[in-house]
Amino acid sequence: MNDSSLTIGKVAQRAGINTSAIRFYERNGVLPEPERVGGQRRYDEETVRHLEVIDIAKRAGFNLDEIKLLLDDSSGEPKLRELADRKLPEVDALIARAQAMREWLLKAQQCRCSSLELCELFARAEVA
Repeated sequence: MNDSSLTIGKVAQRAGINTSAIRFYERNGVLPEPERVGGQRRYDEETVRHLEVIDIAKRAGFNLDEIKLLLDDSSGEPKLRELADRKLPEVDALIARAQAMREWLLKAQQCRCSSLELCELFARAEVA
């Protein structure tokens, strides 16, 4: 068995994703085009590892362009710290928004208004 011996189905199974996701990542340049043997895609263990990194990075909120940068080792310099520095302000903004939503929903739980027109929760905020 050579180094590039895994079929797309086997890689998908090991990574816990659909084969269509692998093809999507290839089309979008996140994964390199694989070697083909007899017209069939063949992958190595590094592809499985890249798919694990993609999954973790997606859960951390990275988009495909950011994941491409993360996986690009052509410069020889890790990009994780730089990407994390860029992503943290976005996450902080999401957290602030979620906290504001939670506060509003807690107030809404207590609402006893007879109509939305009378409810202060739906009063238009004045724009400066």
